Formats: sequence, C-alpha cells, structure tokens
Amino acid sequence: MAITLVNPNGLPHIDAYRHVSIATGSKLVFIAGQVAWDVDGVTVGEGDLAAQVEQCYVNIGTALSEVGASFDDVAKLTVYVVDWTPEKMPLLMEGLGRAAAKLGVTATPPASLLGVAALDVPEHLVEVEATAVID
Repeated sequence: MAITLVNPNGLPHIDAYRHVSIATGSKLVFIAGQVAWDVDGVTVGEGDLAAQVEQCYVNIGTALSEVGASFDDVAKLTVYVVDWTPEKMPLLMEGLGRAAAKLGVTATPPASLLGVAALDVPEHLVEVEATAVID
C-alpha cells in the first residue's frame, strides 16, 4: 500500500477523514471530479444529496479499479457541494457510508469540502475528485 493515513497529535480526531496522508508510491493518479452519473450518463438521485454522494464515490471506486488502485491508494479527496450548509452534513455522511458499505472500504483520506454556487448541470448537487498514489 502506497498511502499511510495519520491523525497527528494536537489536531482534532475527525471520523470522516484523516488529516495527513503519506504517499510512498511512484505513480500519481488524478481522477476527474465525479458526479452522480450512471454508466449511461443519467443522473442518479436527482434532488437527493445522499444518493448523489453515494454515486460519486462509487464512480471514483470504478475509476480506481480501472487503473489497478483502490480507496486504500487515495491520498486526497476534494468534495464540492452546491449551496453547502452545515445542515447538509448528515446527508453527505449518509451517502459516504452507503458507498463505503457498497464498495467494502473505509474512505478516510484527507479531504476538503467546498461549497459552490453550481456544478456542470443544475441536477448535480455534488462532485468529488480524487488523487491516488500507486506503486
């Protein structure tokens, strides 16, 4: 495994992610922001943030698998949520939990969450991009 996740002493413990990842692999994998499209390009979970988060993470899992990687190789995630407010956190965590269960992973690499005004099309509520490191 090319990634070691760390929660340094002196920083708060956050269940959803670790503050630091240490990458020791030799290849960087950059995954474009994934939205809630299924394989046919149809939006999954229109109006449902949890369902869209789940689909985004499933799509990242698919992209990782294609290049011989997994969530264990992810060094950093960036999550963009339309009209973000803290009240949306339970839905985001629900979608993440469902995706993790479906994929059989614990997705806890360092992550940044950004509120945005809009994404590519009005029905997309969330977009997730990933950077992974593999040997």
